[in-house]
Amino acid sequence: MKMSVLKNGVILSAFAMVTSGLIGLTYFGTKDQIAHQQQQKLQTILNAIIEPSSYNNAIATNCVLMTSLEYLGSNEPQHIYRALHNGQPAAVAIETTAPDGYSGKIQIVVGLNNDADGNVIINGVRVLDHKETPGLGDKIDLRVSDWVLNFADKIFNADNVVRFAVKKDGGQFDQFTGATISPRAVVNAVKNSAQFYQQHKDNIFAGKNACNLTNTPSTEANKDE
Repeated sequence: MKMSVLKNGVILSAFAMVTSGLIGLTYFGTKDQIAHQQQQKLQTILNAIIEPSSYNNAIATNCVLMTSLEYLGSNEPQHIYRALHNGQPAAVAIETTAPDGYSGKIQIVVGLNNDADGNVIINGVRVLDHKETPGLGDKIDLRVSDWVLNFADKIFNADNVVRFAVKKDGGQFDQFTGATISPRAVVNAVKNSAQFYQQHKDNIFAGKNACNLTNTPSTEANKDE
């Protein structure tokens, strides 16, 4: 009996070792491909909110990490991708959080630059992740409706801050029938991102690069609140 139990234990141990080895080989064999696919997806999103012809650097591998609960909606570091043209600042893509969605946090990325007068221009906005109610609040998602495209080319400055609100609150952006909380949260997050960029542009472009193909940023951050 003891020999049988011992034999079965050895077989199970050997099976576990072989399985672990195969899983490890599969991971190491596919991790580069997965990383490449993630990078391609990121590049596609960035090109959707920043005109590709406006920059000539590898934007997906040029970022800083900054934290601002007030303006970026989280205590966690947020990625800010930097677009450069011939080494000069061209635009940024700020990942930010709308903490006050109807069903929880809404993750957003906002493309921003400046016009000749120093105004902040909203290049584009995309919702990256959310849990808003299907058929109502989920219209913030481009896969459901084109509402989020209304941010493109909007001007932000000190004179029109109040315009960055839903129409129910006296602003310029539509809310949804039966759902005001979700669009309000997104509009506020976009406004806050524009204010953060306006205040910290120099620090954003002066910061040390925290992104590259082989080192995904996770812990270092420039904290600005």
